[in-house]
Amino acid sequence: MKILITGAKGQLGNELCSIISKGKSEIGKIPYEYKDCVIIATDVDELDITNTAEVLEFVKENKPDIIFNCAAMTNVDGCETQYETAFKINAMGVRNLSVAAERVGAKFVHISTDYVFAGDGTKPYAEWDTTNPQSIYGKSKRLGEEYALQFCKKTFVVRTSWLYGYVGKNFVKTMRNLGRTKDEIKVVNDQRGNPTNANDLAHHLLKLGVTEEYGIYHCTGEGECTWYVFAKKIMEYSNLPCRVNPCTSEEFPSPTKRPAFSSLNNLALKCTVGNEMRNWEEALKEYISKVED
Repeated sequence: MKILITGAKGQLGNELCSIISKGKSEIGKIPYEYKDCVIIATDVDELDITNTAEVLEFVKENKPDIIFNCAAMTNVDGCETQYETAFKINAMGVRNLSVAAERVGAKFVHISTDYVFAGDGTKPYAEWDTTNPQSIYGKSKRLGEEYALQFCKKTFVVRTSWLYGYVGKNFVKTMRNLGRTKDEIKVVNDQRGNPTNANDLAHHLLKLGVTEEYGIYHCTGEGECTWYVFAKKIMEYSNLPCRVNPCTSEEFPSPTKRPAFSSLNNLALKCTVGNEMRNWEEALKEYISKVED
């Protein structure tokens, strides 16, 4: 089997490469179909997903069995000011990959976000709930979902949230760095969601990839919290004395309207390959015991 991974240098792409190479994740073994598979790991230097001709030729030449699209513009505030770039990467890039996947008969696993929802709910969003993105980031990612499902029959759209991994920048690393240099910090306590360990997410993407259970999925850490509670746990598990104080979103003005409640329900996972996502606190504790930063 041949696997193409875009955005391979990012948090999730790195985990996919690592887990496939090891044959297991922190949750457990991955499907046997990945044994001895060929990994084509690309990032923007190797493959510009916004270049239609380049993508079609690359996929035609390599003929992957599965494409995992981990490439995205995830700078939420940056998307607001660079909306054309956000559209090119998060929507047109997805279209290019899904068209290419369809032409060679490949499965297409595309990663999306909780930002496709308005964030004004009170219970975790299920896959069937109506999307209503409020930001350019969310809108561009939602269009990417539509393109993926429209242009490739063998598509998995997997929404996740509050992702952190062993490489690159993320909230956990930022908090740990602040915890080493500050006596106290303020973190917003009026936005709720699901912290998600990239290792856990990668495990489930690989489980889905060998099936024909195509469609939309939610895949996040079990349980929900606010950024404030998330930050407190990071300090606790890191044995850092920094005090975390709650505040409102209004105290940290942003050009982007962020969802106040974007918790997701992993309903489709439970009904297909099984939901083995760890409780967010358990997954965070193991991550902190291993991370080097």
